[in-house]
Amino acid sequence: LVTMGFTVAASAGVALGLAMGASRTVEAFVNPIFLVLRPIPPLAWIPLAIVWLGLGDAAKMMVIFVSAFVPSVINSFTGVRQIDKPIFEAAAMLDITGWRYWREVLIPGALPSIFTGLRLSLQASWTTLVAAELVGAITGLGQILNQAAQDIYPAMILVGMISVALCGWAMTQGLGWLEKRVMPWKAIA
Repeated sequence: LVTMGFTVAASAGVALGLAMGASRTVEAFVNPIFLVLRPIPPLAWIPLAIVWLGLGDAAKMMVIFVSAFVPSVINSFTGVRQIDKPIFEAAAMLDITGWRYWREVLIPGALPSIFTGLRLSLQASWTTLVAAELVGAITGLGQILNQAAQDIYPAMILVGMISVALCGWAMTQGLGWLEKRVMPWKAIA
């Protein structure tokens, strides 16, 4: 559930952040809406998700999407805006345009910030999932933690916490592996 929500949110967030960073027009259109929605904490979306989508996986997915989307957008946008001006000048001089411009200039230049955003998004996804399941869910790790707390069963609470930690660690390792594959130059430094 976290993997799917995180993947969808991160993909959409990175794409939107890159588009906002690359185009002042896109930024001017999207940024006002984004600035209104961004300050709303992901946990504040839980009641609305439950009302709209019930206690099932769809509500959890919505909350995970909201929590993972924002850091992906912000860091991707920042990554594009932090690319050094001489790189843009060199691309213009070499007449690099269109998809090639995105593939060879924008995306590689923004990758370090993009992966920072992905790490933040992944952490936010897990935090929000557990919180959403604590508040209102029929199944899930958060619900198990909640039930164990109500039953005063500390061993089950620890098992739930360790499960969350192991799942989060495994996904973080996967993201680190992907980062090394996508940015081999960073592994050398």
